Amino acid sequence: MLIANDGSEAAAKALDVAIKLAHWLKARLHMISVEELMDMPATLDEVVEEEREEKHRYAKVIAQAQFKAKSAHVTIETHVRVGHAVQVIVDFIERERFDLLVIGYMGHSALYNRLIGSTTDRLVELAPCQILVVK
Repeated sequence: MLIANDGSEAAAKALDVAIKLAHWLKARLHMISVEELMDMPATLDEVVEEEREEKHRYAKVIAQAQFKAKSAHVTIETHVRVGHAVQVIVDFIERERFDLLVIGYMGHSALYNRLIGSTTDRLVELAPCQILVVK
């Protein structure tokens, strides 16, 4: 079982559900977080600062996930990758052969979804496994 965690409130809810499921099913639980690539060109200083902030943010996400999992007597293996979230997660699922992806759903406006779409929507479309979307 894989939980995708970007540090959002929706991901925190999904993590809680994934931990409960892993406990009930005695399943192995992995968590992936993806440091998104910057979309626009930036100076080297901006890239370094962004990378430092992302590493700090994901260190907190990992620590919180490990604490929650340990409290529920669940072992969690964490992974942080760099790239575009959807492609990184899909590739990771294929490589590790996960049978379930747990993700949080964060509602956006209709305009946002038409122009940009959401990571959740893209994963539902492309992930090669079953998906549990937590609201």
